[in-house]
Amino acid sequence: MVYLILVIVIAVLIVGPSYWVKHTLAKYSHPEDRYPGTGAELARILLDWANLQTVKVEVTEQGDHYDPIEKVVRLTADKFNGKSLTAITVAAHEVGHAIQDRDGYLPLKWRTRLVQIAAPAEKLGAVILMIAPIVAVGLRAPAAGALFLAGGLLTLGSAVIVHMVTLPMELHASFARALPMLEQGKYLIQGDEPHARKILRAAAWTYVSASLMALLNIGRWWAILRR
Repeated sequence: MVYLILVIVIAVLIVGPSYWVKHTLAKYSHPEDRYPGTGAELARILLDWANLQTVKVEVTEQGDHYDPIEKVVRLTADKFNGKSLTAITVAAHEVGHAIQDRDGYLPLKWRTRLVQIAAPAEKLGAVILMIAPIVAVGLRAPAAGALFLAGGLLTLGSAVIVHMVTLPMELHASFARALPMLEQGKYLIQGDEPHARKILRAAAWTYVSASLMALLNIGRWWAILRR
């Protein structure tokens, strides 16, 4: 019973933030035509206002983000073409990252470098986990297999750590950059500010919730390799 309760608690802690982020963003995606302009159009206006005319705005299928290498704000189709409160608020959040980049915001620089390391490391971790049993059997050395297993799990978890430690940077993009732009430019319909704050908080937690969900993947690997 204690074990079952522990599993449920862990599942809630991992899945809960992801559900909350998705629920918050979806809730304010309606009505779809609440604002006169799209997320992409507002992103362009804010970028030009910030003297970032060279930063492009593109549609993507890979999730809303700012690419500091390519200098591009990328929005999913529902935000790029959408006119909902979620669309314009998330667009402002991503522009917030572009402004961080313009200003040489150190946490963004550190995260960019860490992500460049973590992405290939995550793939390497999966490979290491797959060959760990082969090493253990082939060399007849359980200790070597266990070492590979530990190394694989740690490497696979590198991206999780990177995303979780960047929460302050995400909150800065939301509340020190995006929200002031929305308020000062009077882009929000009266009464929408409290809801925009919820969306900005959810946008900041997006990477953290994704990282927590990635822990489930690590758990699945652990369960498979224990068999």
